[in-house]
Amino acid sequence: MTVKSKIIILLFLFCCYFSNAQFVKHHGQLQVVGTQLVDKKGEAVVLRGLSCGWHSFWPRFYNEGAVNWLKKDFKCNIVRAAMGIEIGDRPYIKKPVFSKEKIEAVVNAAIKSGIYVIIDWHSHNINLKESKEFFAEMSKKYGKYPNVIYEVYNEPDYETWEEVKSYSEEVIKVIRENDPDNIILVGCPHWDQDIHLPAANPIKGYDNLMYTMHFYAGTHGKWLRDRTDKAIKSGLPVFISESAGMEATGDGPLNYVSWQEYIDWMEARKLSWITWSVSDKEESCSILKKSANSEGNWKEGDLKESGIKVRELLRKYNTENQL
Repeated sequence: MTVKSKIIILLFLFCCYFSNAQFVKHHGQLQVVGTQLVDKKGEAVVLRGLSCGWHSFWPRFYNEGAVNWLKKDFKCNIVRAAMGIEIGDRPYIKKPVFSKEKIEAVVNAAIKSGIYVIIDWHSHNINLKESKEFFAEMSKKYGKYPNVIYEVYNEPDYETWEEVKSYSEEVIKVIRENDPDNIILVGCPHWDQDIHLPAANPIKGYDNLMYTMHFYAGTHGKWLRDRTDKAIKSGLPVFISESAGMEATGDGPLNYVSWQEYIDWMEARKLSWITWSVSDKEESCSILKKSANSEGNWKEGDLKESGIKVRELLRKYNTENQL
């Protein structure tokens, strides 16, 4: 290898490291222009990362070490803190202090490490009073940080869009009293697949809103991409805040062909995407084995098949397109 080749490689590696370390510093305050997520310069930005599993089941991964490893080794430029509301050993409804401690550990770590973070109200049901109280507190505490994104309703299941819209408008109002700028993500019925419903009747009167679509490539085929394309074409900003390569149950074999079709589709449209999940449950969507250390430093032997694949995808696309 020539000296010139070595210099080029070293410069490339330095740029990759620098871009990852300074991601939020470089891109700053995010905003929505048309249907595109853009940075402080008005340039399109794509966020790619991993969601922690429900904090109420897998709190051991809600710490600074795990976040730093997701940034350093997986090349995440965003993480998602999924606060379980009703179910699990210590959900928010029963253990609010513990729950907020876990979420804030991830948020603080993301801010410190210079990546973005989603505060996710991880529920399938409407809990308006509790949600308003929580997001009032979080937006007051973190509204000054451009790192923070709020996801006000993870996956409505059988609620109508009118119910979800009404709920979301009340929570958005609370957030905007403290934080006028940061991105807010809004869910839609049928586990975030009925994206056509908000497209036909979006929330009005607020800026920097995006709507979430979730897919599991082993179950959801081209029909969901087509539905989402139509929603985007109508003017709806879309954010893929949860996705993976297996069945919608979170289990079953990985469908590599379908998953790559989704990746190609998202990359072509500059859609941000988050993969589920940082947990060690005995299912294929949990990326870690029981051997995985709570604070990162995972070896390949600690990763399940989905963990190995999503690490490969994130390292590829976030290295190629980081800045």
